[in-house]
Amino acid sequence: MKALLNSLNEPEKALVRETESAELSYLTEDGLVDLHTRIRRARNKYSKLYRRAASERVAEHGGRGKARPKNTRDVQKAEVFEDALARVSWYLARAARRSASELKAERIAAATPSRTPPPGTDTPHPQPKAPQTTPRRRPTTADPALNQRHAATRAKGARRQARRDSR
Repeated sequence: MKALLNSLNEPEKALVRETESAELSYLTEDGLVDLHTRIRRARNKYSKLYRRAASERVAEHGGRGKARPKNTRDVQKAEVFEDALARVSWYLARAARRSASELKAERIAAATPSRTPPPGTDTPHPQPKAPQTTPRRRPTTADPALNQRHAATRAKGARRQARRDSR
């Protein structure tokens, strides 16, 4: 692996160096998306080069698998970028989950009315509602078409599960 990294040209080495944990931890979500795109392009480039070169040798060797040993460098470069892409994807997913939870918290905070009245108002605090003692139930409908559709959906799911269970 180290010999292959040494055979990369300088821009490719720099791109792989950007995928180290220390570098990735400082990037924002947008920076990770940009890096992910660049890594994916490099991986696709070497995958395409391998496929093209191997397909040209198919007639000569009798198959792309047999032609592969003649074209190992492009395959190895594609694997290096595939590993780098996996690292960046993991950090990107983590950043996306973090920003999604922050956004959700902001939306919930914006939608929830504040418990304290604004200063200067002399209104008493509203009494909290008593908790419901009975669980909420889905309202029943008198529409037979809707009931039939729900029944058909449940039956379809049961048939699907039965097919899986019978395997």
